[in-house]
Amino acid sequence: MKRLILTSSSGGQLARSGLAELVISSSFHFEWGPLPSPEKLAAYFAARSANLGPGDHWSDWGIRWPKGIKDRKDLSLADFCERYDVVELWFDPAPRDQLQLVCLLDHLSSCSSLVPKLRLRLVSSELTTAHGEDLAASEPHIHVVPVRAQEFETARLAWSAYRAMTPEACVVLHQDLSALLMLRPALLDLLAELPSPFTGLGATEMRFLELLARGFANTNALFHLRSQRRTYVFGEFELGSLLEGLALGPKPVVAGLGDELRTIDRENLRARHEVYLRSRLSLTEFGRAVLAHQEDFSRHNPIDRWWGGTHLTNDRLWRYGNVLTKP
Repeated sequence: MKRLILTSSSGGQLARSGLAELVISSSFHFEWGPLPSPEKLAAYFAARSANLGPGDHWSDWGIRWPKGIKDRKDLSLADFCERYDVVELWFDPAPRDQLQLVCLLDHLSSCSSLVPKLRLRLVSSELTTAHGEDLAASEPHIHVVPVRAQEFETARLAWSAYRAMTPEACVVLHQDLSALLMLRPALLDLLAELPSPFTGLGATEMRFLELLARGFANTNALFHLRSQRRTYVFGEFELGSLLEGLALGPKPVVAGLGDELRTIDRENLRARHEVYLRSRLSLTEFGRAVLAHQEDFSRHNPIDRWWGGTHLTNDRLWRYGNVLTKP
């Protein structure tokens, strides 16, 4: 039986597990920045066209391509999957993975001939922490379910809601996502990253302030002590951007971050990382007031970021606490 695995960027170790002839990962990260256009997504999944750049086609992300199938790399993803008996979806509970899963299911829902081949693995822990041999050993114990109409419909609704220009549909939707068991916790984590009604900051930004108040003074702690931070939406690149927003604005809540970050090119990751490592951080007086819910960060600093299809700015600052608050 020929098996293909579709996974996220977290699933690189699946290629070493021997569980499938080929493992293909997704290149998109939907939790930061503007979402790709429908046209870009359609071109990504379609047969390769001449105007696509490196990384713009699904086949650019195949892991360890066997020699005998490289000639099929220009096919659409659906046509490529047709050659397999089983197509398994391995996506872990992290918000990044779950967003990639609903996007993929939304696309595959229109490929009727593939539906009988699709299987969803209910992966309960993060794939990035697993080794290939461990995944192979645990595979018989990872529950697998066929992808049916309920899963497709839930994915369609979730992906449509997340792409909307406001977060209202996501707030309504999160109450019933039982067809995709890992999706509701992921969506709640994402909603928590909307600005707070009291502070104007999301969950990760507030955790940064809490850790600094407890004496953690370097970026390694903020970025990598996940059990202390207790937020799981963003990767290191996005965490750096959030920290810079807290420290380099007109009225910072964080002191001690290297001011040279203002002029270092954002693509120069090594130089930026060196600045992060030598910075010693602390809360400003304003930061302590924000942490105590006595001040609102957004009243003194510019806000310009994306939450799914919602562009958050000072004038369009959707806030989320127990309920969603309109701008």
